[in-house]
Amino acid sequence: MTQVSFLKGVFTFLLTFTLFALYVNVAGAESAPDNEFSENSMKYLSAGIAIAIGSLGPGIGIGMLAGKALEAIGRNPEAGSVIQTNMILAIAFAEALGIYALVVAILIGFVF
Repeated sequence: MTQVSFLKGVFTFLLTFTLFALYVNVAGAESAPDNEFSENSMKYLSAGIAIAIGSLGPGIGIGMLAGKALEAIGRNPEAGSVIQTNMILAIAFAEALGIYALVVAILIGFVF
């Protein structure tokens, strides 16, 4: 069960990184000559790396958290509501870190 949730986190990371890499290729190819990096292309590349690394931690963390919560509920079904409440609260905190990474990537891409 934990291995499946870990693989979901890795898949989320790879999908996010691939989408930003495609975005960087399209955005960077507009203004730079062949085989030359421009300031904009490096900016978009750093934004892509920021969101890719920033989403890796919350993706793995949420997967592990959900796996352990389901394991705990399976061992002690009477405490299911308490475990579920604490799991949802912890998932919200972990997701906030991913949202911070998204905000940083947007700031890097469009402000700086």
